[in-house]
Amino acid sequence: MFMAKFLSIFLIGFFCHIFLFEPASLSASTFRLSSIIVNGNNRLSDEAIVNYARLNPMADLSSEELNTAYKQIVDTGLFKNVIFKKDGQKLIITVEEYPTVNEISFEGNKKFTDEKLASFLKTKSNFALTPISLEKDLVYLQAVYKNSGRYAARVQSKVINLSNNRVNLIFEIYEGSVVEIEKINFVGNREFSDRRLRRVLNTKQAGLLRKIILRDTLIEEKISLDKRLLVDFYRSRGFADFKINDVNAEISEEKDGFFITYNITEGPKFVFGEVKLSSNVKEVSVSTFKNSIKIKSGDTYSPSIVQFAVTELEDELQTRGFEFVRVRPLIKRNLESLTLDFDLIFEKGDRLFIERIDISGNIATLDRVLRRQFFIVEGDPFNPREIRAAADRIRALGLFSDTSVTTSSGSTNSQVIIDAKVVEQPTGSLTFGAGYSSQAGLGVLAEYGERNFLGRGQSLSFTINTGKDDQLYELSFYEPMFLRNDLGFGLNLSVKDTKQQNALYDTENLQFQPFVVYPLGERSKIKIDYSISQTDLSNPGDVGSIITNEVNEGEVISSSVGYVFSHDTRLYKSGSDNGIIFKLGQQFTGLGGDKTAMKTTIKVAAQRNTFKEDLKLTAELETGLLTYTTGNSRVIDRFFLNSRKMRGFDAGGIGPRECSNKQCGISNNDALGGENFAVARFEAEFPLGLPDEYGMSGGLFYDIGNLWSLKKVNNNVLYEDGSWRHAIGASLFWKTPIGPLRFNFSDVLKKEQYDMEESFDLTISTRF
Repeated sequence: MFMAKFLSIFLIGFFCHIFLFEPASLSASTFRLSSIIVNGNNRLSDEAIVNYARLNPMADLSSEELNTAYKQIVDTGLFKNVIFKKDGQKLIITVEEYPTVNEISFEGNKKFTDEKLASFLKTKSNFALTPISLEKDLVYLQAVYKNSGRYAARVQSKVINLSNNRVNLIFEIYEGSVVEIEKINFVGNREFSDRRLRRVLNTKQAGLLRKIILRDTLIEEKISLDKRLLVDFYRSRGFADFKINDVNAEISEEKDGFFITYNITEGPKFVFGEVKLSSNVKEVSVSTFKNSIKIKSGDTYSPSIVQFAVTELEDELQTRGFEFVRVRPLIKRNLESLTLDFDLIFEKGDRLFIERIDISGNIATLDRVLRRQFFIVEGDPFNPREIRAAADRIRALGLFSDTSVTTSSGSTNSQVIIDAKVVEQPTGSLTFGAGYSSQAGLGVLAEYGERNFLGRGQSLSFTINTGKDDQLYELSFYEPMFLRNDLGFGLNLSVKDTKQQNALYDTENLQFQPFVVYPLGERSKIKIDYSISQTDLSNPGDVGSIITNEVNEGEVISSSVGYVFSHDTRLYKSGSDNGIIFKLGQQFTGLGGDKTAMKTTIKVAAQRNTFKEDLKLTAELETGLLTYTTGNSRVIDRFFLNSRKMRGFDAGGIGPRECSNKQCGISNNDALGGENFAVARFEAEFPLGLPDEYGMSGGLFYDIGNLWSLKKVNNNVLYEDGSWRHAIGASLFWKTPIGPLRFNFSDVLKKEQYDMEESFDLTISTRF
């Protein structure tokens, strides 16, 4: 019995010693700490470890404070083991450090370089190797290969122990092959074909020519984006009840391709019915705002049209001093007539104010780039519509792969906090392209661009465009929000040099052009510029007297001011890009120098998608007028109709030309350009029936144009009175990794005797 009691007392005392004096708790009572001794550390200093513990000598410490100090050292994640031991009034801290990484290497990687993979790691050379950081590195490297389409990739780590608690870390990688998206299918679509819906998606499927055709791999983030794009596509075309039931991604039995299927319900197509205004606010009269509604009964329903109407009404309310009045659209469905009736209701909103705007996720981009997209500041009334508009403006910058703008409660009931979170994406680009025409030969394009220069949201680009007979070097800079408002400011500097491009003479053009851009409304803007240029004609060959006299003028320096007004009805449509563009530009020369002139250009273009959007019809009308009140124009100042303006002809192929004795031979074929031009272009683009992943479509075009008028002529000048030329042709559009290419095959229907034709040209495609 005595022995049993003695044994019980001994065990109780032993466990009390363990729990009271080992790391969990060193003492049940307080004691005065006179000094701290650290053992076992090699990489970290004694002071650093004591600092982690946050203990001060000559202080009375409780067991709870010692436990907290112990936990703080353990939580650093730098030590395999930590032991606290009390020796009188001294505290002995014994640590066992994790090994230090001597070198990191990779084996088996071909897709990514060692430097690229190392940039993804949290573990670094000369730092501690912890199990947590190593595990995170393995998971992240696996994700890197998965996002590149290599779903079979495996990543393992190997640790080689060295002396002095150092290790070499090796990542052994099996990359595997790329698993591409083999096919994208749709179930439930009746209005639009699979081919048309695939064009909506950001993700592209692979094909037989996958080595040179754009294709894609399965990335979950892209699927989320594609779902949003598909919803926007349908709803902007009147399908208000459209929904995606499911997206199924299956991998093939051979593990070499994914098959993605979208199960959708289109629902009926709606048009706008009756649209009226109502007011629940006594101070707001409906009659005042009736003329502000631009929605027309019978038009195809689109959420963006409704949102635009709400925006205009709320802007007008704010202008009239109703800060806290909101517009709520109430929708009534009429299934029999397939119309949507809208009642836009004025009602009072909560009296809320902005406490602050928090921005996160931007690493390279400065805060002010995002903050200036908010047209409200701290202390302003809270407007949900303005918050949504700010989010749209941030997305429109094109600097971020993901944007989220949310609100939360502020420090008081009348305040809210705006939280803007972004995920940055690469903003630099390096482009190489080539073009070919039967007259100008092969041309090469190299362009470097940065859309977020120094994180300021500014654009900087440098372009080199060279051909057989011409070179263009251009440097451009643009600040979209100069002086922190809607005013954009830019600079263009260009050097152009041509050698015998249109005749036997060379040209040089050096131009410096600062400009500002300012919006005049939701769809309109104006650009105002000042330009100073130096032009020179030189090295005349066997040319006529007109160009010879212009060459003899030598270098000409001129300065001018001008503007370009543009109106684009497509700008704020999330759906079909049907619409009209109108541009009016005028340049006034004569701010110094011997010549005074006015140059006017007008362009009107319209686009319409029809036949379930498989056929795109485009019509463009363009004209120009150059008038000199003092002095005469030179060939370098006048209009020419190149292949972008008039297909089927060389850049100097039509218009006035000087021919000695009315004979235009190879040695004397001087295109003079014209002071007036007019051209109309009509085009139809359609699918070719090829698999959509090839990115190819066809087109037919018809162009009619005229170039005429010279202030100074002689008896050897032909076609100064003008003559209409006609050309037809076929185009092949091809979306390739180097950019969208366009192949034009032209046939001239009507021309003049000495016009110069161009039956084929290849260019980087530009679309209306």
